[in-house]
Amino acid sequence: MELATSIQVPCTYFPKLGPSNTEETLAIARKRADELGIKTIVVATTKGDTALKTARFFSGYRVVIVTHAHGFRTRDEQEVSAETMAAVREAGGVVFTGTHTFAGLGRAVRKKYQTYQTEDLIASALRIFGAGMKVVCEIAMMAADAGLVRTDEDVISIAGSGRGADTAVVLRPVNTQDFFDLRVKEVLCKPHF
Repeated sequence: MELATSIQVPCTYFPKLGPSNTEETLAIARKRADELGIKTIVVATTKGDTALKTARFFSGYRVVIVTHAHGFRTRDEQEVSAETMAAVREAGGVVFTGTHTFAGLGRAVRKKYQTYQTEDLIASALRIFGAGMKVVCEIAMMAADAGLVRTDEDVISIAGSGRGADTAVVLRPVNTQDFFDLRVKEVLCKPHF
């Protein structure tokens, strides 16, 4: 009987949430991307600071930045300034803004009728592993739906708990309609809480 070969990948656990972990998260993600030959990085951003740092840090890679939807915080406004968006693009990043996979109409129903939809339940289940874990899955699907990442190649997906980056994974993206085929292959770092 042949024994299966295991793969050991270290996972870094941060003692606290948030932006103080951004530089280390990017370094961990870059090291693993280089080891695996992954050339596509997907990263979430709210104000654009993490997007710009990531686009510069991963120069030469395909960096897909996923922002909050227009009107997420304030009606008809984008949280990332036009100047920051331009700087991200100048650094080589591709910016995508669209409806959140785990929000959209489900959030409208929740807000209007105070009842939860499937998207809310899935998002809450993923948050068991941390806020960033929900977001790394969500942004990968959003990027796939926009045609910005392939669904037959692994990517590194990076997100955070509010601001900054504190979660990075290797995953195989899928289109939202194929959510249950999404595979988080490796957790590279996340908050320990």
